Amino acid sequence: MTISRPELQVDGSDQEFRAFVHGLLAFAARLEAVRSGFAALLGLTGIQYTVLIAVNHLEHRGEVSVGMIAGHLHVSGAFVTSETGKLLRLGFLTKRVDSRDRRRVCLSVTRKGRDLLKTLAPTQVKVNDVLFEFLDASQFRQFRGMVDRMTACGDRAVALLGYLARQPGARG
Repeated sequence: MTISRPELQVDGSDQEFRAFVHGLLAFAARLEAVRSGFAALLGLTGIQYTVLIAVNHLEHRGEVSVGMIAGHLHVSGAFVTSETGKLLRLGFLTKRVDSRDRRRVCLSVTRKGRDLLKTLAPTQVKVNDVLFEFLDASQFRQFRGMVDRMTACGDRAVALLGYLARQPGARG
């Protein structure tokens, strides 16, 4: 058994749970392949594409900081700083010091970056429609809420695994 929670067992077995996890892994691999494919069409890496589109999305809410992007993508601020530096050098982002907090920088997508994303949009629509065709409106809203909870549980599970790995006799 790889689980103890009865809610995740079917007839006292973890077979369905294992199939569920393997299905999630398979979908995650396809999702990553789509992201990498979108990025390749733009001449970017997967994470550069993700950061660029995140800044573009978050700009509609107001000023975008490194911390906002890090929180949105569930990655570290240092990682975002490194990747935004590459996008700055490519001319897809600009940064300026926040006038209210001089320690903070605000990022925005340049015209060049927006034009690049516009060229990809028709392809994104076609691919995303197929990728998520299994969801109706109600399922989408429900699944969207579940994804945030899944990510939070994933963070706790990774932390627990790290802690357990440091314990004496961690292999068993």
